[in-house]
Order: sequence, then structure tokens, then C-alpha cells
Amino acid sequence: MHTSNHIIKFADDTTVVGLINKNDESAYREEVQRLTDWCRTNHLSLNVDKTKEMVVDFRRTRRDHSPLHIDGSTVEIVKSTKFLGVHLAEDLTWSLNTSTITKKAQQRLYFLRRLRKTHPPPPILTTFYRGTIESILSSCITAWFGNCTASDRKSLQRVVRTAEKIIGVSLPTITDIYTTRCIRKTTSIERPKGGREKGSAHGLQYTSSSVKHGGGSVMAWACMATSGAGSLISTDGDLMDDAGGRTNSRSVC
Repeated sequence: MHTSNHIIKFADDTTVVGLINKNDESAYREEVQRLTDWCRTNHLSLNVDKTKEMVVDFRRTRRDHSPLHIDGSTVEIVKSTKFLGVHLAEDLTWSLNTSTITKKAQQRLYFLRRLRKTHPPPPILTTFYRGTIESILSSCITAWFGNCTASDRKSLQRVVRTAEKIIGVSLPTITDIYTTRCIRKTTSIERPKGGREKGSAHGLQYTSSSVKHGGGSVMAWACMATSGAGSLISTDGDLMDDAGGRTNSRSVC
């Protein structure tokens, strides 16, 4: 593969990204041809009808780009495409993406209004909103929200305000969601490789509450580490029962 090209695979979708420098498209076209030959050798067929090409060109004087040809068929050149749920435009703006998800989220508001007519408590309505509407508004938000226009952000926030009126409680703003996701992503990057240091899975920051089972003089506790199992730690000590009495214990985590 040429260093100026990148191949991105997700499930059965393949994307070829090529950098064309000094009007030299040979490396890019050779990469597409090599991919076509590999598919043919491995008894795979490319669906040319679903294959699209998008050209991002910020030069002052734009030249006509000759379309690709795969197995004698011409690949359609489009001005926008959908990549892993995100709409990408040839000018790398996000108006198309935000307008699409805003329209979809507004349609889901209908179901939120219908649900409110059954008079459920606000927590139920909030859970429904987060699962069916907020999940759409915040999909891949760390990739595109930072470069959105003020108009696009207002359109997104308008959906949130409408949901607030329906539910009757305050909801996180789109900006707050974006900030939280960015901090979470940054924190995950800064963590040690593997998510935690060896032997630290029993730490409180890696464990979550679990159901306890008690019977007679035996009580078993289940320890669950969110980032994987750690080494076994054996401790001796006393537990306080509900009556305030001490019980000899030995625990292993």
C-alpha cells in the first residue's frame, strides 16, 4: 500500500482514502485497482452500484476529476456520503449532518409526547428521551460538534428545549454533552495501557456494587472489576452485621 493511501474497514464496508499531490492520481488509482484485484482473487465481488467516490478539493482552481472505473463500470462521484452514521460533505462542513440528525430527533419527539399522555413519572420520560432522542443528537459528537456553526448548534439545542418542556425537567445541553464526552475520551487516552495497572482491579475505582447473598453464618460477596479480573487478594477482618455485632470474616477478591 502506498504511504499516501489509507484503507479503513468496518464489517463488510471498505473505504479507501487517498492523498493526491501535485495532480498525481496514480498512487490512488493503483490502490483501488489493487483492492479490486485482491477481491477477485479471493472470490469476492464489489458492488459498484453502492460504491461512491467523494473528492475533497480546496484549491482555488478546481479541476475536473476523472471518475474511477471498476470492472468496466463507472463509480459515481457524490458531494456527500454517510460514513459510520456520520454525513460527510465535500466541503467538510457539518450542516448536512446536523440537519439530518435534527430532523430524525424531531420525529422521535412525537413518541415522547405520546408517552407523556400515559402520565409516567419524569424519570421514565427522561430515560426514554436519553435512549431515543439524546442518543441521536450525541452520536459521534466528539468528531463533529466542535466545528459546527452557531446556527447548527441552535437547531440541535432547540430539540433539547422542546424535550424539556414535554418532560418538565432540565436536561443536559448539547454543549455539556460534548464537553463531557471529550473529557471522558481524554481521560481514557491518559489511562495506562490496558485500562489499569496490574493487580489493581480490586481497587474501588474499578469495582461496582453487587448483590450479596447471606445465609446462616456464611456470607458471600461477589467482586466485579469493570476493566477485567485482577489478582486474588485475601484479607482477614471483621464485618458488622445489621445488629451492630462483629462477625469473623475472611474475604477473597
